[in-house]
Amino acid sequence: MSTTAELLKGAAELFPDEVVTSAHVRHFELPAGAGRFALITLDNGFDHTKPTTFGPQSLANLNTAIDQVEAEAANGEIVAAGITGKPFIFAVGADLKGVELLKKHDEALAIGKGGHDVFKRLSALAVPTFAYYNGAAMGGGVEVGLHCTYRTVSKALPAFSLPEVFLGLVPGWGGCAILPNLIGAEKAVQVIIENSLNQNRQLKGKQVFELGIADALFEGADFLEQSLIWTAGVLNGSVAVERPEIDRGEGWDAAVAKGRAIADSKVHGAAPAAYRALDIIEAAKDGDLQKGFDAEDQALADLIMGGELRSGIYAFNLVQKRGKRPAGAPDKSLARPVTKVGVVGAGLMASQLALLFLRRLEVPVVLTDIDQERVDKGVGYVHGEIDKLLGKGRINQDKANRLKGLVSGVLDKAEGFADADFVIEAVFEEMSVKQKVFAEVEAVAPAHAILATNTSSLSVSEMASKLRHPERVVGFHFFNPVAVLPLLEIVKGEQTDDASLATAFGVAKKLKKTAVLTKDAPAFVVNRILTRFMGEIQNVIDEGTSVETAEKAVEPLGLPMSPLVLLELVGPAIGLHVSETLNRAFPERFTVSPNLKAVVEAGKRGFYVYKPENGFKPELDPEVAALLKQGDTVLTEQQVRDRVLDAVAQEIGLMLEEGVVAEAQDIDLCLITGAGWPFHLGGITPYLDREGVSERVNGKRFLAQGLASVPA
Repeated sequence: MSTTAELLKGAAELFPDEVVTSAHVRHFELPAGAGRFALITLDNGFDHTKPTTFGPQSLANLNTAIDQVEAEAANGEIVAAGITGKPFIFAVGADLKGVELLKKHDEALAIGKGGHDVFKRLSALAVPTFAYYNGAAMGGGVEVGLHCTYRTVSKALPAFSLPEVFLGLVPGWGGCAILPNLIGAEKAVQVIIENSLNQNRQLKGKQVFELGIADALFEGADFLEQSLIWTAGVLNGSVAVERPEIDRGEGWDAAVAKGRAIADSKVHGAAPAAYRALDIIEAAKDGDLQKGFDAEDQALADLIMGGELRSGIYAFNLVQKRGKRPAGAPDKSLARPVTKVGVVGAGLMASQLALLFLRRLEVPVVLTDIDQERVDKGVGYVHGEIDKLLGKGRINQDKANRLKGLVSGVLDKAEGFADADFVIEAVFEEMSVKQKVFAEVEAVAPAHAILATNTSSLSVSEMASKLRHPERVVGFHFFNPVAVLPLLEIVKGEQTDDASLATAFGVAKKLKKTAVLTKDAPAFVVNRILTRFMGEIQNVIDEGTSVETAEKAVEPLGLPMSPLVLLELVGPAIGLHVSETLNRAFPERFTVSPNLKAVVEAGKRGFYVYKPENGFKPELDPEVAALLKQGDTVLTEQQVRDRVLDAVAQEIGLMLEEGVVAEAQDIDLCLITGAGWPFHLGGITPYLDREGVSERVNGKRFLAQGLASVPA
């Protein structure tokens, strides 16, 4: 049997580039004569911008610190021990860069076991232990504290979570076993399953206390000092820590069932992590923690060797790293300052854009439209949204007044745009309309002003072709809802120059958007892939497969919504328009569905109706059913899925050949941030690789083995 030290030494050899966390032990006398105390501080030697993590060497360092504290406790030299983090950071869990390198199941098992063996020593000490959550705590950072006898939390703590299920893992160092036994299964399911599957929702310090994870809550300014005074009170008996009785009966079972329903609604059984976590929570009902730890080790090892986690880490790295350093973006020193923004149009999309530019850039924003009523409505929308922010306490009255003062509306473009540095149009999706608008703007805007278009599918080069200065036109395609979806497709027209492009990327960064550079190709990235995806679903319905079968066929992808619900969100008329645009460009692959045309002509908002008596579940609208004209070719779910995935793999292969984006990673980044595709798929290309679709259709994988998959 290997000792913990040997396990960790072996793991550390696999991971030479670990950013190592040290565990310093210092001693002091507690207030009120409560006795001598040992405090372990986790610190990787960097400031808060590089959070503390647990790789194998870091765990070994903590193990050594506990050796020292354990001996002191056994000898009666200390009355208690505590653990805390460096300024602003407690610890943010396992070092995922190390997890990516693991190639064998037993290596993965050693990581799970190593963490457990170290952490559980904190609860086995001869003296009480205290965790002081002073700053951001996630994953293993949360779990090391769960092994302590007591916990305090700072009101200033900005982020606390067990995000493992979101990434394709389970909380594997005690979270699944200890948390439900501490705060009850219902609250544990909320933290481990529900928050994770809601885009990794974070808890603040106050919520951590209210959930019962921490026993006391203190201000950030003197957090450690107050925690130590409280610790002295606990030790001398003047502070009593009371915890509620845990429901180990029907309440526990109901919580697990609710967790399964949440997982089903989010991933439709397509990703194993949530279900493995729920199995461990279910088994933890009898309070046998060691049995829970063993189950966590097994689940962790299985998931580390599975595709979902590798895809999750790949997706996480795309959003955190590639998303912040866009491939192909010109040198940022070429970017020009933007001190005023013009918006052509004052409809809903234009008004959302005006609000975003206003809030992020805090510069004057002016809207124009064809009549005063529309202009007033657009400005009114922006004012209304600022009032909502004020009402929620997100901004103060001064800020609200200042923002409102910066937004205005005029009918005369010359008056509005004469000193604008960046003008974006959000008018009707028709080439002649867009060209006319740009000609009018070019006549009145300064020579250096960027002319940006929010088109979703039209050619940016054609739009700019009749201008005197086509080099300053750039595609700037947002996704709806603008405030929610992070993606911004930045489109380089044939004549767009580097300074205009650099300015567009600079603005995107200030808008806090994930910018991806795309070539000026029909429908760019997201709409082209989604239209091919939806087109194939529509084709099989037109040919004779039932709507229900076509929709259910793609459930295993675990998408945020079904294709026809997505169509409803986008709007059938817009869906039809994009499919017509792509059909003109690529008639051999993109069809225009006669049934979709009929639905649009009938003025229907979608294929479904939602009735309260059916719990608002989507039901095929009888009026739409009457419109549908179908053939007699009926496919199975598997046949539909194969056809849809083959079509998508073919389209992505062609897009990469055409150079629409730099690499397959950009396709995935676009689908994750612009269409909400799940992290556990890694976007789309890792899934196509994993299911063998890429090789079947294109004769090769999209990504090298080991990228979003287990290394060979």
